[in-house]
Amino acid sequence: MSDTAESGRSGTDARRRIPRTDALLSEPRLAKAADELGRGLVRRAITTAQERARAGEITPEAVADEAVALLPTTASSLREVLNATGVVVHTNLGRAPLSRAAVRAMRAAAGNTDVEFDLAEGRRARRGRGALAALAEALPEVGGVDGVHVVNNNAAALLLCALVLAPGKEIVISRGELVEIGDSFRIPDLLAATGARLREVGTTNRTHPADYADAIGPDTGFVLKVHPSNFRVSGFTAQVPVARLARFGVPVVVDIGSGLLRAHPRLPDEPDAASALADGAAVVTASADKLLGGPQAGLILGDHELVRRLRRHPVARALRVDKLTLAALEATVRGPAPPVRRFLDTDPETLRARAERLAAVLSRRGVDAVAVSTVAAVGGGGAPGVELPSAAVSLPVDYARRLRTSEPAVVGRVERDRCLLDLCAITPDADDRVVEAVTRCTS
Repeated sequence: MSDTAESGRSGTDARRRIPRTDALLSEPRLAKAADELGRGLVRRAITTAQERARAGEITPEAVADEAVALLPTTASSLREVLNATGVVVHTNLGRAPLSRAAVRAMRAAAGNTDVEFDLAEGRRARRGRGALAALAEALPEVGGVDGVHVVNNNAAALLLCALVLAPGKEIVISRGELVEIGDSFRIPDLLAATGARLREVGTTNRTHPADYADAIGPDTGFVLKVHPSNFRVSGFTAQVPVARLARFGVPVVVDIGSGLLRAHPRLPDEPDAASALADGAAVVTASADKLLGGPQAGLILGDHELVRRLRRHPVARALRVDKLTLAALEATVRGPAPPVRRFLDTDPETLRARAERLAAVLSRRGVDAVAVSTVAAVGGGGAPGVELPSAAVSLPVDYARRLRTSEPAVVGRVERDRCLLDLCAITPDADDRVVEAVTRCTS
């Protein structure tokens, strides 16, 4: 018999030894995974492993182990990412990472929970009352829970304000605040979609009190002040502060965007809810998943009567948040400082020391790693132009792609043909995971 024929028969015999799918589904590790991840995902991993065996890439005896190795961590396609981009609140990476307290609260609320039920009285209760109370306590300026409402994001909060406060009326806004943010989303388009009319005043760089005074009249629903996101205008500029707008006798709605409840010393120009309310804003809207550090949600804070009208509008039902968001939001406000707050408060020297330690460990493992000083950004539309001193581990540029596809994924940034792993948004307890990810990408 020829060598070719012998080889062909040997290959056929090997393929016959590949375990059947039903046998693999009965394998204890894979059977357990089917209970946890679902039979479809496990079957997909088995099929891939079998195909590798048929192609001669692995032996038939290794199919079960290969299938186990191919199993995802969860039944979701979303993957964990270590954010080494140098952007603290990265929209494409899910904005604010939740605190451990928030994650625990979500787990506790994942089953049946008293989201809208009074256990003591045995009857229906106000939905999300714990989260509302937490926000009211953190922000006494609202005067209690009746001055707080939560919707699914800040755009929804503005939408609700326009529907309730300016149906068929005018919303007066400075031309310098007609902003476009990520993914071509434009504030004017959102407001116009409600049927309200925009009354633009001033110019791109300068708006004066007289511009508002000339525009405000019987058809005015409210004055809207929007904090510019992702950009800043400097030079020959003028804008009207909230306190001056509040003197015109019509409601002033202030979109502070990034969600600071109170001023932060490292972000002196970033608006905050407490200051806006103290200056006379009737309603303040904000995102919860940016500088507040919580889950995606839109905060509505302010005058009790106006908030009540917003809360009772029929569309409010379509904009409400689920129990997991309410649990995470309450834990964020009541619990220890969330990661975003800790990132902002971290001493740059501490970051530098961590970068040097990581670079030294990687260098001993044969990696071209160097600690470098960097400049990070807040991100998420918050504090445009603010530079945050930081530090990173600098690697050869080809690590960027490898790390993005590692487990866990590590996303850095490329500067001057080097891959930088900025530590400003990496918690210290994740440093060793970064080292191991880089090491695996090296071998």
